[in-house]
Amino acid sequence: MIVNETRDIEAAHAQGKTAVIWNSQTATVLDGDLKKMALLKDMGIKSMILAYNDIFRTGSGQLAAYNGRDIGLTQWGKSVIDEMVRFGILLDLSHTGSKTANDAMDYMDENYPGVPYVYTHSVPAGLYANEPNATAKGCYRAIPDDEALRAAKSGGYISPTFTEWMMDGVWPEDISPKQAADMIDYYVQLVGVDHVGIATDDMFSTELVVQFATANASMYDDGGYMIDAFNKGATGNGELAKILAAITDDLWARGYSNEDLAKIYGGNKMRVHAQVWEGKPPERFLQEYPERLRMRQEFQNLFHSR
Repeated sequence: MIVNETRDIEAAHAQGKTAVIWNSQTATVLDGDLKKMALLKDMGIKSMILAYNDIFRTGSGQLAAYNGRDIGLTQWGKSVIDEMVRFGILLDLSHTGSKTANDAMDYMDENYPGVPYVYTHSVPAGLYANEPNATAKGCYRAIPDDEALRAAKSGGYISPTFTEWMMDGVWPEDISPKQAADMIDYYVQLVGVDHVGIATDDMFSTELVVQFATANASMYDDGGYMIDAFNKGATGNGELAKILAAITDDLWARGYSNEDLAKIYGGNKMRVHAQVWEGKPPERFLQEYPERLRMRQEFQNLFHSR
C-alpha cells in the first residue's frame, strides 16, 4: 500500500499489508524541474535526500566530504528545500556531507522554524570513535553527534542503520542484537527517547554491492574503505528483521519501557510524518494517537488479516 498519510500506515497494519514510503536519495529525480515536486509527492515520495556520495547540484554527499570536497548547500539546494517544505516532503540528511547538512539545517531553522528534519538511516560516529581498530577518519557514512542533536532540536528523529561495514573498527560478520541495541541506546542517551527511530539499510547481498562499487569506482572513491571492511569480516547485510525480537529483549533488560519502545519502533516517526505531511502539530498528534492505536487494535481483533 502506497502511503499518502499516516493513517495509510495504520490501515496497512490492520489489513496485513506492507506500507511503502518512497524516499529519493538525491534531488536528481526532479531532472532540474522544481515543478515536478508536486508530481513526486502524488507518486508517494515522502522524503528526499539532497546528495548521495558525490557532489550534486544541491551540495555534497558524505563521500565527497570525506575526500575534502564539501561545497555546502547551493542556491539550487535551497530552492529544492523550499519546494520540499511547500509540498510536505521530509528533508532527510542521511548521506549528506557535514557542511552541506549544516547549511541545510541553518536554512531550515532560519526560514522554516518548527519544521523538523531527520536522519533516516545514519550510524553514530561517536559510538565507534574510541574503538581500538577504528580508522583515522572513521566511516564516511557515520554522522557526528552535533548533527544528531540539531535534528532532534528541530523536532525530528535519528534512526541508526544496523549495517555491519559501517561499524568502524568493529566490522562484525553479523551485527549482534546487543550491538544494534548499543546504537539505539547511544542515540537515546544523546538526544532523548522522543527523537530516535530504527532503520535498516539491508543490502540483501554484499556480492551485488561489490559488483556495483567496482563498476562505479568513481562514485565509491572511498580509498577502499567499504571493500576493506568486507574483507575484514563485515559480510552481513544489515538484516534487522531477524534480530529485532532479541534487540527488544536487550532494551527491556536495560530498563526501556514498552512506551519507550513504541516511540522508537515507530511512534516518533509517525509524529514527525504527521507534522510534515499533514501539517498536524505534534501536541495534537500525541493527543489523538492513543485512540488511533486503540481503534487499530479493535479492527485487528475483529478482522483477522494474517
